[in-house]
Amino acid sequence: MRAIITGITGQDGAYLAKFLLTKGYEVIGVTRGYDNNYWKLRYLNIFNSMTIEQCDLMDFACIVNLIKKYNPNEIYNLSAQSSVALSFEQPIGTIQYNLGAVLNMLEAIRMVNPEIKFYQASSGEMYGKVERLPIKENTAFNPISPYAISKVAAHMTVNSYRNSYGILGCCGILFNHESFLRSEGFFMKKIIGEAVLIKKGKRDKLTVGNIDIKRDFGFAPQYVEAMYLMMQNKKLDDYIVCSGKSYSLRSVIAYVFDKLGIDENRIVIDKQLYRPAEITDIYGDNSKVKDELGWEYDMNFYDVLDIIIDEELNFGRDNK
Repeated sequence: MRAIITGITGQDGAYLAKFLLTKGYEVIGVTRGYDNNYWKLRYLNIFNSMTIEQCDLMDFACIVNLIKKYNPNEIYNLSAQSSVALSFEQPIGTIQYNLGAVLNMLEAIRMVNPEIKFYQASSGEMYGKVERLPIKENTAFNPISPYAISKVAAHMTVNSYRNSYGILGCCGILFNHESFLRSEGFFMKKIIGEAVLIKKGKRDKLTVGNIDIKRDFGFAPQYVEAMYLMMQNKKLDDYIVCSGKSYSLRSVIAYVFDKLGIDENRIVIDKQLYRPAEITDIYGDNSKVKDELGWEYDMNFYDVLDIIIDEELNFGRDNK
């Protein structure tokens, strides 16, 4: 089996590559060409076990050539402008890239080899503010950020190609999933990284925005296993991947600070960091992916935090 993974330098790309390699796959990781930060792949000790290719996903000819060169069985699209906060600052670029790249890949598959299976990384952010929780696959989308809008558009495009052209596409609707490999700009990585620096005497305080909101958090290495299971199913479909519980950001910070022995007076709330629009609470129902695909997940997020904190203390910013 041969798989192409876009977004290979990200958290999910790295963990998925490692998982597929254990399954005997040949893995081709795709970067945009200017992103040569491979520390996550080296951290997982897989950099030399895979092939790295540069390809601009907004360049249709580049994607066609990539597919013709490797003739993969599966393509996992994990590439995106994935910061909700940044999407408010760069709405045009976010929507153009997150939709355009998917459209280019689907059309290239349709033209070159319609038997290639395609996985799209959708997001729990697509549901936005809902009236009833937990969120299920048939809950109506109500995106409130440019990022969420781009993900809805890409998600519906995959569905259209599956239904209209018979393309073997599926979407994993992942809610927040964290790990030590999370990029620095994400909230969970920020609070743990900054808290560790405070613990080491290298920072004085943690500055945050609205922490009176709740999110469904899980552990990234186990979430990528659900991606693989979706692609092995005879009937490709869309699945929510989540923990089924929500945790307030305030409680997460309190846990991290208590774990590290830091006084909570080091926390500073800055209303300038509030987003223009915010989801108060969100969590999903993972029964479909568990019942139909046999995905297993029962981790408490505080146990996940223990794992991330330990790695950050031993391998964090000062140790890379």
